[in-house]
Amino acid sequence: TTWCLISFGNFVDNLRLYVRGGSGGMGLPRLGGHGGDGGDVWVVATQNMTLKRIKNKYPQKRFVGETGGNSSVRALKGQKGKDKEILAPVGITVTTDDGRKLGELNAEGDRVRVAKGGAGGSVHSAFEPSKGQTKHIRLDLKLIADVGLVGFPNAGKSSLLTAMSNATPQIGSYSFTTLKPEIGKLMYKDHKQISVADLPGLIEGAHINKGMGHKFLKHVERTKQLLFVVDVYGFQLASKTPFRSAFETVQLLTKELELYKEEFMSKSALLVVNKMDLPGAEDKLQELKENLEKPDPEFSQMLPEDMIPRKNMIFKHVVPVSATTGFGIDHLKSCIRESLDEETAVETRAFHQERLQALRGSSTYSAS
Repeated sequence: TTWCLISFGNFVDNLRLYVRGGSGGMGLPRLGGHGGDGGDVWVVATQNMTLKRIKNKYPQKRFVGETGGNSSVRALKGQKGKDKEILAPVGITVTTDDGRKLGELNAEGDRVRVAKGGAGGSVHSAFEPSKGQTKHIRLDLKLIADVGLVGFPNAGKSSLLTAMSNATPQIGSYSFTTLKPEIGKLMYKDHKQISVADLPGLIEGAHINKGMGHKFLKHVERTKQLLFVVDVYGFQLASKTPFRSAFETVQLLTKELELYKEEFMSKSALLVVNKMDLPGAEDKLQELKENLEKPDPEFSQMLPEDMIPRKNMIFKHVVPVSATTGFGIDHLKSCIRESLDEETAVETRAFHQERLQALRGSSTYSAS
């Protein structure tokens, strides 16, 4: 399996733009001529586009549809103004300034109309044209990846990425290590590709919007599966914060996801236990596995009440690895593949069942 990495330098994941539909063209009263409608403004999903590129190319961030043609003796029906297209990346949610959703761009070619052009002047408007719609919109990018890495800083997510690749993310041993997302692609022998997103490190309290927290959690929404990464020895965020064991770390990560959006709890998840090259790691792993199987009630008391998740995450696989020595990395890749393939098979079965039900329903209907 090979692995390649795309790094998003100075990552931009939201943009506010001014959009205005073109005004309609003038009508022609003496001949009853109809002015052309103004052009609309659309956001269109296209490959190899980034929000950063839009920002650089259009520093004014203004997009206006063309004005409709006036009615004239030569052309009683004025020409429609040209539409303005804003080329945007796939994975965009388009909202108005007040948060109303206008649409999503989930695949190349998807289009959302964000401002309608004004109507041309006609007999109904005393031949006066109307102005196009005007608004501010927001383009919000959610990365789409098959798998999202979830872990507190220092769990070794960047090192794990490096171990699976020849990429060299800049790894720092401080609280906010990855501050911009990185997407890696796993390539398998049969040419199957799986994308894995390493997202900015979560911190305790991310759901209350600390640091990069919310920015991070937003991107988790569009991943099919989650890969929790914990240090077998647990971690301590800063000298003033309490030390957390590996099991407590799993619980805190689960709680962060649960508080941000309960639906996350139904996503398939795998647990990667990193740093297995450290002395005594085997015993620690055993302890973690026992706690995952039947959490010790005494153990839960070590965490404050509000940090204990209501429901524990069910992990399909618990995979011990060492990003430093490469131990367990190939096995991890196989587990990721197996887990995603299972999920695809289940989805396909469900889809066929639905189609079958629909067909049966329509044939019963036509028979009656």
